Amino acid sequence: MADNTLDIQQSVGDVSGDYSKTIVVDSGNATGSSTTGDVAATIEFIEKIYNYLPELAFATLYGLAVYAAVLWITKKIRG
Repeated sequence: MADNTLDIQQSVGDVSGDYSKTIVVDSGNATGSSTTGDVAATIEFIEKIYNYLPELAFATLYGLAVYAAVLWITKKIRG
């Protein structure tokens, strides 16, 4: 398992007037970590959404059926 400890170091310049600030962010040992590009992340996102299409379609149809039932009941009560 890779060590994902985040090491943040901050050094402030000379206090007598130079207030420049340097922040170094080091993730430690970067070997073994993998990075994905924007295209790969987009493809992975689309694949995850594709897996939820049946549930999304069922929820949409269920919502429309409930809405139609509410409209029908409202029409029967009023008329």
